[in-house]
Amino acid sequence: MYPPKPTSRFIFLTLTLVLLLTLSFTVTSFGDTNVDNDDEDAEGIEELLALDEEAENQENPHVKSPETEVLSKAQKIVIELNQDSTKRVIDANEFVLVLGYAPWCPRSAELMPQFAEAATELKEMGRDVVMAKIDAERYPKAASNLGIKGYPTMLLFVNGSSQAYTGGFTSQEIVIWASKKTGESVIRVNSDIQAKEFLKKHSMFAVGLFEKFEGSEYEEFIKAATSHNEIQFVETSEMGVANILFPNMKLSYPFVGLVKSELDRYTTFEGTLKMEDILQFLDVYKFPLVTTVTELNSVRVFSTRIKFQVYIFAEADDFKNVVEPLQNVARKFKPKVLFLYIDIKDDNLAKPFLTLLGREEAEETVVAAFDNKISSKYLLESDPTPSKIEEFCSGVLHGTLAPFYKSQPIPDNTEGSIQTIVGKTFDELILSSPQNTFLEVHTPRCITCEATSKKVEKLAKHFKGLDDLTFARIDAYANEHPKLQVNDYPTLLFYPAHDKSNPIKLPSKSSLKDLATLINKNLKTDHKTKDEL
Repeated sequence: MYPPKPTSRFIFLTLTLVLLLTLSFTVTSFGDTNVDNDDEDAEGIEELLALDEEAENQENPHVKSPETEVLSKAQKIVIELNQDSTKRVIDANEFVLVLGYAPWCPRSAELMPQFAEAATELKEMGRDVVMAKIDAERYPKAASNLGIKGYPTMLLFVNGSSQAYTGGFTSQEIVIWASKKTGESVIRVNSDIQAKEFLKKHSMFAVGLFEKFEGSEYEEFIKAATSHNEIQFVETSEMGVANILFPNMKLSYPFVGLVKSELDRYTTFEGTLKMEDILQFLDVYKFPLVTTVTELNSVRVFSTRIKFQVYIFAEADDFKNVVEPLQNVARKFKPKVLFLYIDIKDDNLAKPFLTLLGREEAEETVVAAFDNKISSKYLLESDPTPSKIEEFCSGVLHGTLAPFYKSQPIPDNTEGSIQTIVGKTFDELILSSPQNTFLEVHTPRCITCEATSKKVEKLAKHFKGLDDLTFARIDAYANEHPKLQVNDYPTLLFYPAHDKSNPIKLPSKSSLKDLATLINKNLKTDHKTKDEL
């Protein structure tokens, strides 16, 4: 999962990260509730729960904190499946949400409390959804029969048929997804009391105000509600109720808005009431002004429709000191720019991006921008003050800043038969050089590069003394250039003096003698071309 081999095209790494996170993310539980093989004769969910509670009561009691009591109670609602009970539970219930986990999996451990909390809330809401988990490592056959292939994985079984979980990974997101899949996609609120109760339970939601629950615009709203799995939708025909949910003196029929629990709490939809427009509106505005990226929300963040993203990599304490001014900056660029914060010490999330920026060992704040539309990245190379970040964002959006390419420091090439090229010297020493250039492109992770490097060193000694031929090498892991687009290593390129824009690729697996022959051939071709010119 972390991290793939970097290339000069950062978008490939970002998309790979999204794909791997999507494939590997699903859900978990601490495994405090147990229904083992001793429960084979138990029938139905209530008996399984009763046995679990009895086992709990037999343990040596300890004083527990209120938080522990709440978590323990929540986890009791989650049924622990085993080899024998799995099929019985799924066959006996219309809706079963199953979490496949492994005890050693850190993402499983992180998601387990969220799953347990969701189970509690769904039960309190009266949703007829059985929440169950299975240790897929302990019961591999049962897990495989369910379709669980990785950890964690969440599946919803409806009358025995499964569908993949596609929602978020907080307890509220799990509740919203499960509620929509097992009941109505929209909650209807008719009174002030209902509206106030709704506000107690939901921190983010989409509200629709319609004079009548009919017509093409209302149908588009319902389509959007059914299609969107992350946000709860609520509808009303009462203007007073709408004002409680979305305080706004300018409300009129029809109306759609988004409510969030942050500074910019209320956002009005101003487009055409079409499903796709509503969904795009929600996907753009659902994020806070500055979103903290975590394992739980990373899939949602990396798959957003907002293609221009500014990342702030900083230690948690440093970020707390600047979050408010950053929110003010972010507000100026909404909805064109998505501002994201990642803890710089979180290797799983931060390191893949820092590697792309050549800042793997960075300890101080790093600010970068990624434009996924044109596969470009940008780096703020001055002090990351709010004013500098604002200036940086404006420059990138208006096209006045050049994309960033990694480069090592400029080396001393006064000695040695092979020049070391870095990103900053590629133009001068390769593209603008009047000589023919033989370039070896390698990376530290390439297992065959060392052998090729030895051949290149022998070739450099063999051709030493030629005034019109230079040997060079570049580490493509640490250096980038827009004119060097190489994805296979090692790669050997011959840049003719008369045409540096069209390098000739030489076979790296050729023998030393064959490579020497090819070099001589290309030198003669270049001399002939120069004479003709």
